[in-house]
Amino acid sequence: MNKFSILLLDDVSENIYSLKLLIEEYFDINIFTALKAQEAIEIVMNNTIDLILTDVQMPDIDGFEFAQYLKDIESTKDIPVIFITGIYEKDEYKNKGYNLGAIEYIVKPIDNKLLISKLKIYINIFNTIKTSNEKLHKTEDLLIHSAKMASMGEMIGLISHQLKQPLNVLSLYVEDINLSYEYKELNDKYMEDFYKNTKDQIEYMNKTINGFLDFFNPNKKKENFLIKNSIYQSIEILKSKIDKLEVIFHLNIDKDLELFGVEVELTQVLINIINNSLDAFEEKKIKTPEIFIKLFKKDSKNIIIIEDNAGGIENNQLDKLMDPYYTTKENGTGIGLYMVNLIVNNSFEGEVKVSNTKNGLSFIIFLKNY
Repeated sequence: MNKFSILLLDDVSENIYSLKLLIEEYFDINIFTALKAQEAIEIVMNNTIDLILTDVQMPDIDGFEFAQYLKDIESTKDIPVIFITGIYEKDEYKNKGYNLGAIEYIVKPIDNKLLISKLKIYINIFNTIKTSNEKLHKTEDLLIHSAKMASMGEMIGLISHQLKQPLNVLSLYVEDINLSYEYKELNDKYMEDFYKNTKDQIEYMNKTINGFLDFFNPNKKKENFLIKNSIYQSIEILKSKIDKLEVIFHLNIDKDLELFGVEVELTQVLINIINNSLDAFEEKKIKTPEIFIKLFKKDSKNIIIIEDNAGGIENNQLDKLMDPYYTTKENGTGIGLYMVNLIVNNSFEGEVKVSNTKNGLSFIIFLKNY
């Protein structure tokens, strides 16, 4: 665990020195010091600061102005501040300090025991929160790993189906060339067609396998890509299941829209959503299964809408649908749609909304347009 870090800001070096000695006597923490607000701002911007103790009366920029500056910046607005002053004792100044996000307002001369007691409380709270966050991150990492493993298992099953078809075709080609040889039917045209058809099937299998390996590559670079490619790829990966269920797709796609990120992550999102519909079609035995996919841009967002006619789910299940381990399927893991939400939020700074329509379920994916 990283050490707790305090920034001491005071224009009088003797005050900083005595305060630093006092704190070091009781705590093993990182202590940064600054004589000017500008210097303190630079420290805050370049280091992780957990608590600031600042004097109020200082030349150029006073403590209140310094706190206001931090409050106006997203990355620093939540750093707790303790004001220390010898002259601003009135309630109006204290209220001003608290309105700027101060957690304490201490009047000089400082009561050392009181200050140390308060610091102990803040540091204990900090350590408790940090431990909880670390546990939360570990749990989240475990869930992501579980989701990836589940997706990998599903992908292997889907890819094995995809490879069966070209392997069967290649087997027929080999049998055919063997018979053609026996009946002396081989000629240049036959061999040319055989070569082309065989090469096409092998390239298809190679592309499928490479796509699978690339899918779980954690070191892929972020780059601009066409969103339509992820849509087409997800449908292609699920092709055997789609063909088996005879699903009709209706695509209304802006083919020029781009997104910045890892293309296979968006493909993974779309696979999980489309596969959710396929499972529903199969489970509910939908006679004419249909999936509608729209892609368009609105304001600063790229929007993907995926709808099916599988009948939807109970309204009270909608809010829980993307919670980890929650599933409406008999043999579901409850992590596929959780991972959808996780990837869209973390990788594409977007959000996913789920709702019932007249005929089924609707997923609306909002993606940041750079």
